[in-house]
Amino acid sequence: MITYNDLYELLRKERYSEQIQILPGSFFDDVRDYFEDKKQMTLKDTDMFSDAVIKSKKQFENAISIFRELMLRRRKKLLNLAFVAAETGISKRDFENMLDFERELFEKIIKSMEDTEKKISEFLNGKKQEQEKNRMIVFKEDTSEFLGTEGEMIGPFKKGDIANLPVEIVKILETAGKIEKIEDN
Repeated sequence: MITYNDLYELLRKERYSEQIQILPGSFFDDVRDYFEDKKQMTLKDTDMFSDAVIKSKKQFENAISIFRELMLRRRKKLLNLAFVAAETGISKRDFENMLDFERELFEKIIKSMEDTEKKISEFLNGKKQEQEKNRMIVFKEDTSEFLGTEGEMIGPFKKGDIANLPVEIVKILETAGKIEKIEDN
């Protein structure tokens, strides 16, 4: 079971250290139990103005603030680590001190930063984003012949037919509910 002093001590360590601090494995369960106990304690006393109830309510409010600040500081450190890792390529520092969901967030941030860096690099190296001109589609229903963007006749198509058509036509057919796009992998 975690106490108010334990929470405060964890925040103090997080506050005064550059590295993400290790949290106990059952940290969230312990905090949830602690909050539930404090909540029950404030609700069950009949004398709302007793010193014990007032102190317990204040400690409960402070514990929530401490918990929020602790999580905020950890997220800030995580973002800082992600930035450093994206710039240097080193991403394992403090990795073992992260909680599972923090590791997952860290990896997603790193991947996003790498993707952005790749796009910037492509742009600077003269590779322009090629606009998609055609799209692979499959027809969901029989469709009669129609006029294309260049004045040519396209079709007819039967249900299940696959075609590679200009994006403008695909948008119109999709709005009409006649086709389904085939995703690129």
